[in-house]
Amino acid sequence: MKIGKLFFALAFLMLFADASMAAKWKAKHVVLIGLDGWGAYSVEKAEMPNVKKLMAEGSYTLKKRSVLPSSSAVNWASMYMGAGPELHGYTEWGSQTPELPSRVVNKNGIFPTVFSLLRESDPKAEIGCICEWAGIRYVCDTLALSYDKHITDKPQNPATTKCAVEYIKRAHPALVNIVFDEPDHVGHAEGHDTPAYYEKLKELDGYVGQIIQAVKDAGMSDETIFIVTADHGGIKKGHGGKTMEEMETAFIISGKGVKKGYEFEESMMQFDCASTIAYIFGLKQPQVWIGRPMVQVFK
Repeated sequence: MKIGKLFFALAFLMLFADASMAAKWKAKHVVLIGLDGWGAYSVEKAEMPNVKKLMAEGSYTLKKRSVLPSSSAVNWASMYMGAGPELHGYTEWGSQTPELPSRVVNKNGIFPTVFSLLRESDPKAEIGCICEWAGIRYVCDTLALSYDKHITDKPQNPATTKCAVEYIKRAHPALVNIVFDEPDHVGHAEGHDTPAYYEKLKELDGYVGQIIQAVKDAGMSDETIFIVTADHGGIKKGHGGKTMEEMETAFIISGKGVKKGYEFEESMMQFDCASTIAYIFGLKQPQVWIGRPMVQVFK
């Protein structure tokens, strides 16, 4: 009898703990979509109806600033790690390991990421990352992921979308990070703010639309928050410098509990992305993080 009562009590506590954790979450699912090299300067002129619908139905800024240098690995790291290169140590375009010693590392031997924080908070959480550029895998903490897919099929953008759609429908992830390696390549080859650049943005918008539809088909819409953003912009055929075309990127957040049609004026940095996602999942930031959650976008 005593064993039966003890079992009942433990089961009740476990159910209560699960319910308490769920109650802390502002949404059950976050879909983070990254477009490498997408400068905020292009948003007004771009033909991106799906992205602009997220803007109209959510909150956004076109003045999120990259960390320096305005290039890929250092900024994706900052986006996931809640801090800048001075702390996480990834300082270059193609950093695979920190050039500066990370101020702290987690049990996986990497600076704490939003993926590892969610994993520590909920060991059973479904967490995925789908990327085209292998460099993403060095800064997201793959050991914290349930699903880790580097897309090598050609053409990559449709293959990435197909993989993301199938994963969302199959696994209903709590957090999925989907990173397209465009329009960066077009920016380097044809130039930023060129007809080819805007044609690629139009194409990417279609893939964003397919991902949104997958969330609907999976029955997740009412409990999902979408975030669409970028690591950096560009000017002429390059990036990495200190112009606003290179430094300013869009941050668009839409979905459950997010204010509609709200362009926020508060300053936002790349590392604030991680803090905002952590806030959605009720995660406690490590002391080493310097990011701030954009709490003003929530109702």
